[in-house]
Amino acid sequence: MKKLYLSIAFLLTFTFQVPAQLQGLDVVKVPEAQQPYSGEYIYIPDVDGYKALKCDFHVHTIFSDGDLKPENRVWEGAIRGLDVIAITDHIEHRINQGLLNGDLNQSYKIAKTAADDMELIVIPGVEITRDKPLGHFNALFIQDANLIEKEDPLDSLAEAKKQGAFIVWNHPGWPDNNVTLYPIHEQLITKGIINGIEVMNYKDFYPKAIHWCVSFKKTIMAGSDVHCTISGMYRNRFRPMTLVFAREKSEVGIHEALLARRTIALFDGYMAGEIQILSQFVKSCIKIKYMKNSCITVTNVSDIPFHIFNEDDSYMLPERKTIMMRIPANHLWTLENCFVKEDSKLSISINELRLE
Repeated sequence: MKKLYLSIAFLLTFTFQVPAQLQGLDVVKVPEAQQPYSGEYIYIPDVDGYKALKCDFHVHTIFSDGDLKPENRVWEGAIRGLDVIAITDHIEHRINQGLLNGDLNQSYKIAKTAADDMELIVIPGVEITRDKPLGHFNALFIQDANLIEKEDPLDSLAEAKKQGAFIVWNHPGWPDNNVTLYPIHEQLITKGIINGIEVMNYKDFYPKAIHWCVSFKKTIMAGSDVHCTISGMYRNRFRPMTLVFAREKSEVGIHEALLARRTIALFDGYMAGEIQILSQFVKSCIKIKYMKNSCITVTNVSDIPFHIFNEDDSYMLPERKTIMMRIPANHLWTLENCFVKEDSKLSISINELRLE
């Protein structure tokens, strides 16, 4: 037994022996334990003189049912490469109301103050929340969220429009996985209440909603609908976001671009947009150079991967990479990850991508 005690004592002495260079110090700094914060940069090329802005117009904070404070949403958006976020806390679902001081505008005010030291733009908004068939709507660019709180959701939408809001129909396939255009939506579209529709939200993609946007001339949108922290939610850094092509990086410029429908929905390598803006965007991203051996080099200058298909071959064109391929016989590509309709992908001639 005595030998056992001696062995344990020796083991403890050996295990917990303090290195000589640390002896006598009250505090030991471990610099490799934490790195300084460094933001991500997502390169999206501008299109025909329009600035490409990376936007998430669907964000929640602790002032409704989110997990983060408004200032943390600002930091989170900036550190993950966004240019714009909209604070869209629920009017009707404020689980922390008894713990927080402030009205329906408070979360935006806090976020806006935090963003003043950054290049991130914060858009004022609110989410009007009802069960199907009506569903959920984000009202963006509002003046006073308190006035939008009404018992009748149609009155809420009317007040938001009175304030000049841009109204987005959120996640049309939630919560029952049925993407349905109900009569109430047809009425709201006909009356000009709905301006845009989310075709991507959280972890869902709704191709059918692309058809509605194109048919009714509504803006194609995507939003994360983030409630918890965004970190770790997606396998790459691209949360659902709306690419907005604006004349200037300002709230006025963003609003004008949304009304003009100069947007592309982006999520997990998939894109959806009207054929004109999407083809212009692809031309900005992909550059082709002809070689002397019946081949071409294809360079993707953006941080978005592309899936190229023609009648003979299929290629993956990774972000910021150059690949070599033979010239397709018909000079026509289909971009498999670029949707222009519910069941239609973008087709483009390689001659339009040629780098002189």
